[in-house]
Amino acid sequence: MGDGVGLQLDEAFRRHGPEALATLIRLTGDFDLAEEGLQEAFAAAAVAWAEAPPANPRAWLVTVGRRRALDQLRRRIAFRARQGELEALAEIERQAAPEDEGDTAFEGDDLLRLIFTCCHPALSLEAQVALTLRTVCGLATAAVARAFLVTEETMAQRLVRAKAKIRAAGIPYRTPPRELLAARIEGVLAVIYLVFTEAYAGEPGRGLGAEAIGLARRLDALLPGRGAIRGLLALMLLHEARRPARHDAAGDLVLLEDQDRGLWDGAMIAEGLALVGPALTADAPPSPYAVQAAIAALHDQAATAADTDWRQIVALYAVLMRLSPSPVIELNHAAALAMVDGPAAALRRVDALAARGALAGYEVLPAVRADLLRRLARFDDARAAYADALSLARHEPDRRYFTRRLAELGE
Repeated sequence: MGDGVGLQLDEAFRRHGPEALATLIRLTGDFDLAEEGLQEAFAAAAVAWAEAPPANPRAWLVTVGRRRALDQLRRRIAFRARQGELEALAEIERQAAPEDEGDTAFEGDDLLRLIFTCCHPALSLEAQVALTLRTVCGLATAAVARAFLVTEETMAQRLVRAKAKIRAAGIPYRTPPRELLAARIEGVLAVIYLVFTEAYAGEPGRGLGAEAIGLARRLDALLPGRGAIRGLLALMLLHEARRPARHDAAGDLVLLEDQDRGLWDGAMIAEGLALVGPALTADAPPSPYAVQAAIAALHDQAATAADTDWRQIVALYAVLMRLSPSPVIELNHAAALAMVDGPAAALRRVDALAARGALAGYEVLPAVRADLLRRLARFDDARAAYADALSLARHEPDRRYFTRRLAELGE
């Protein structure tokens, strides 16, 4: 296979793979059969495209993938005639061929169906995330396994179980009806944000942040004008823009106030800022994601950490607490309050949170508490809090940061 065809295939996989898979799942009603058909279609493309690349790669892949799926079903039936497979074969043959549908007749609808199927609440959150990364993002099973820090075999088994659950539970491959759409969108956005936050908190080399942003872009294109979707997209863009400055050359964590803002991605910040206003005004009251994006925008717009408008950030956290009260938001509110009313006022709130046990096991709570104690010159208490944070940290950059802080305090 020539380099030109290889590059064409790589580009086709990135651009058209998820949409082609979504259409094949609709046509076949079976995740595994659709994936096999698409894999065989790409194998056929390695030969066919060397002579004449198609004008519409997605339609070509769906057409060939559909034929391969039909062949696979016929082979199964030849060995063991099953009524269900005969019915499935008849159903696929009744479906219109992609070349009869036009270039993009089902592309958006099919992808939207696939997103909602992968993020169905009947599946565990872990299964939703894994299946979304594998099918909608088109990541290889090995890449999904690395994201979950498990072996490829373990992840393959989890994906098999998730697909089996879809079949056994009769989860429909469709966009939810209008009366359920808003609630289901929230579930999809939660999955996307979980993908992003795990990537953002983890190792600097993990690229799932871009996958999460890509998912949000797709969802915004398929369901335009929704404040929650645009708010989440803006929030992720504004955070992702800081990634180049978030770790130093050794991979150690650099706090926001110490980052070289010249390394931030200006184009990504501009795109995120442009989405914040529309996201805030699209709904009344605004989506919590839109308010979080507005907070991120205040950080990204400040020329230096000292220029940050902390009073407005505290006010926005108060709004967020009314819209979506949670211990994590309360902790973030307290950390922002320290920049306005001082560390002692913030520490009282953090200690109240700790006393409630609401964030037990969450390393950010002792980390925030340790920083406040350090600023109050309560160094023994700060060391104990940093030690707690270190014992709970899940990611190596965080562990190194807490270890460094302990060393600075004379541990």
